[in-house]
Amino acid sequence: MASVHPPIATPPPIAGSAVHQRRLREVWRSAGWPCQDLVEAELLAAGLLERVRQPSGHETLRVTDAGVAALAGTLQRNRTRRDAHEALVERVAREMARAGRIAWRGLSLRARVGEGEAGAWVMAMPDVFSIRHTTVEDYLEPVAHEIKVARADLLSDLRHPHKRHAYLALSSQCWYVLKEGIATAEEVPAEFGVMFALPGGVLDVARPAPKRAMRLPLATWMALARATPEPGPDGEEAQAWLGGPVEEGDT
Repeated sequence: MASVHPPIATPPPIAGSAVHQRRLREVWRSAGWPCQDLVEAELLAAGLLERVRQPSGHETLRVTDAGVAALAGTLQRNRTRRDAHEALVERVAREMARAGRIAWRGLSLRARVGEGEAGAWVMAMPDVFSIRHTTVEDYLEPVAHEIKVARADLLSDLRHPHKRHAYLALSSQCWYVLKEGIATAEEVPAEFGVMFALPGGVLDVARPAPKRAMRLPLATWMALARATPEPGPDGEEAQAWLGGPVEEGDT
């Protein structure tokens, strides 16, 4: 009587895993030398990689058509996420400018994290950094906004305390601006304010950011001097700063 073998379990859907996607990209870009680890075994079992025996007798790896489709799908999702992120960054920067602040996007700033021998300089890149439009240093109130449109990106930020502490070291207020539905305000540490980006361009304050007195260090001033701020409002918005209505026909 022929032996009956149990059915082989269907491999889990791993195409969206960051680890597996990274390995797929590495194989796609390289000669495909095998690592023979568990990540590779899972990709082979899922049909995203295949072994190829060369004329010399050794084996290399090749991304299959299914693997190429998985890479292309991830690329498209990343582009969509990046477009949504940049649109929200632009919205926040525009709101800061409308509020009479000078705003920058994508600044690279050095921040001192920790004290004494345990302290270290780290680089921080808040999505939006702004200061008040004033000639009095004590009134600058530097504010950092970090924008998140995907829950995975937020959780990654929250797992890296040095990054969060760098934002706090650079600003008197720090906010997380979250796409509605990816998290609750309670999931964000209490030292940060939380806004939710609602449909229609509305930014809803879920929790105000604590304010701290601070002065900008010289390194930050130098970075601001080298960077180009976001364009300020003009026309009716600029007139509104003066506190009076815009008369019809005014230019």
